[in-house]
Amino acid sequence: MAGHSKWANIKHRKGAQDAKRGKVFTKIIKEIAVSVKVGGSDIDSNPRLRSAIQNAKGVNMPKDNILRAIKKASGNDAESYTEVNYEGYGPGGIAIFIECATDNINRTVAEIRSIFNKNGGELGKNGSLEYLFDRKGLFVIDKEKIKINLEELEMDLIDFGLIEFEITDKYCTIISEFEKFGEMQSKLSEISVETNTSTIERIPKDTMKLNSNDSIKILDMIEKFEDLDDVQKVFHNLFIDDDLLQQLSDE
Repeated sequence: MAGHSKWANIKHRKGAQDAKRGKVFTKIIKEIAVSVKVGGSDIDSNPRLRSAIQNAKGVNMPKDNILRAIKKASGNDAESYTEVNYEGYGPGGIAIFIECATDNINRTVAEIRSIFNKNGGELGKNGSLEYLFDRKGLFVIDKEKIKINLEELEMDLIDFGLIEFEITDKYCTIISEFEKFGEMQSKLSEISVETNTSTIERIPKDTMKLNSNDSIKILDMIEKFEDLDDVQKVFHNLFIDDDLLQQLSDE
């Protein structure tokens, strides 16, 4: 169940992002700014920046936009963002972990708290839910773009932190150890495997299954969080099965 839930959550998030391409661009530009601030503008020595650029390409952000974002983030007048996390519970006891990058923490926490309160949830203390998630590297690849044998690819990646290797009709997903994210990223680049998505995820250790109506309420609440400009990623432990995915796609 857990493995299936990981992929279902990825598919759901990807679909939501594709529908809001402009907002996704904004979040990626902010991630580029934070990445440059943390690790510098050298792509080769900054795995986080390399990941942000890969994700920008994965949503077809123009190259000029990417280069302009890096240049701006490297300048003296670069915007300064603070990374902050918020944790809380939604209806049904679903754990929600929110990663933000903001230039105004008071505004961000007020907006986060408002969504929790208006949707039957509750904002918790920082650190109260982090133990429910494992940090892992996650890579999503179009299967048709992989030019080498998939079994050989899986074997090649074991020494680079591979934990799970999942194949569906369209995608190949790789989950790696958090500590070896950079090594996995470099190895995939070395063997010319181009990723759609290359991120650090918070994957729930266990998931909770709710009925369809309650599940949709949770996902609507998560979408409200994702619509906030200061929110970069939202993680949760709701189990999403194929029936729910189908219902969402039919709406």
